[in-house]
Amino acid sequence: MTTVERTQVFLLPDLGEGLSEAEIVEWRVAVGDVVTVDQSVVEVETAKAVVDVPCPYAGRVVTLHGAAGEVRPVGQPLITIAPLDGGDEPAGHATYREEERAGSGNVLIGYGTGHGTATRRRRRPRLAVAPDPSDTGPNGPTGAAAGVASGDPAPPTAALVISPIVRRLAREHGVDLDTVRGTGPGGVIRRADVEAALTAPAARLAAVPDPQVGSSPLGDGDGDVIVPLTGVRKVIADKLSRSRREIPEVTIWVDVDATGLLETRAAINAATPDAPVSILALLARICLSGLRRFPQLNARVDTEAQRIVQSAGVHLGIAAQTDRGLLVPVLRDAQRLTTAELAAELAATTAAARAGSLPPARLTGGTFTLNNYGVFGVDGSTPIINHPEAALLGVGRIVDKPWVVDGQLAVRKVTQLSLTFDHRVCDGGVAGGFLRHVADCVERPALLIAAV
Repeated sequence: MTTVERTQVFLLPDLGEGLSEAEIVEWRVAVGDVVTVDQSVVEVETAKAVVDVPCPYAGRVVTLHGAAGEVRPVGQPLITIAPLDGGDEPAGHATYREEERAGSGNVLIGYGTGHGTATRRRRRPRLAVAPDPSDTGPNGPTGAAAGVASGDPAPPTAALVISPIVRRLAREHGVDLDTVRGTGPGGVIRRADVEAALTAPAARLAAVPDPQVGSSPLGDGDGDVIVPLTGVRKVIADKLSRSRREIPEVTIWVDVDATGLLETRAAINAATPDAPVSILALLARICLSGLRRFPQLNARVDTEAQRIVQSAGVHLGIAAQTDRGLLVPVLRDAQRLTTAELAAELAATTAAARAGSLPPARLTGGTFTLNNYGVFGVDGSTPIINHPEAALLGVGRIVDKPWVVDGQLAVRKVTQLSLTFDHRVCDGGVAGGFLRHVADCVERPALLIAAV
């Protein structure tokens, strides 16, 4: 059997619920490199996260299917690996042949493939200035194999850019890449860096106007700014539009005295300074208590089967604003966590979401969402439900306000709670009962103990 016949083709794996494609951000390997089982071979960007993809095969890289900036569909070839000859076996990898025969089998993004070892070193990416798409020379898009950046050093004054999409985005908006600071490995400039430059107060960059549309000059002479509806922003737009089209939503709200909640948090953190608890964690605990009493809100409507599905577990979504847009990472089976565990998991999850390191599986499958929009300095909101969930609790800022306590006027810490719910899953009595329970627990946290 020839080497060609024995090659193994790794297909782009299933990326999670609703994700059918991914954009190649950066290849971690080049043609001719030797890879081991579970080695990360490429970084891809989906509509939900930027993640590394591990390869389940060991051998030598024969083909890279797709260049940086290219969008690949799930199930299509990603990389072709050929087995090594006996003399090519990498030093220090005594188990190479065993790994080559066994493969991996689990190629879910973000979870590895189940055979990783602490001694395996990750290959450092080789960065170079990507050719301009208009370049047709031997070093242009048709020259370098699979569009992989070479190991040649970049000119000292040139920006490190791998993705042609990044170059095109910068060109469309008039962004000078030499003035953009890259946040990728080795200082490579990513799409998020260009988008950040566009939104910077000092940038004020005018886009190239569409000749068919023209531009409407603003008072300061700037032209219209065109922001492509792609990536995360496109997914957000599609999902929110679908929610508004399909869900008959209703919003109810109530002002509450959160003084007792703040005092409870201070007491907990004084007793356990090494494991501090956030207000968000306490609110999550209160939501879980409310959903135990009113499970109708921990549900979704299956329109095709014409039924309402109440979830056995609470998969709690936490709305988090990131540089890539609004994401809703999910804490699965949150009802099983203690308050301290909730606090730790919330902190780790939101940090990972903002860093873009959460796998797609952590961004889907929620059954109820908690949205703390008070961090933006606003009191209230009528949020859109995170489809296909049935309800969302919003929390405004906590501020000093006059409040009547035992017949006397006092200054208290007051916030507004809003509940937006799908009227198909319940009527106002259930929704009002849930919101009132949440409000009572915020005002008198001791009720949480009684509700257990």
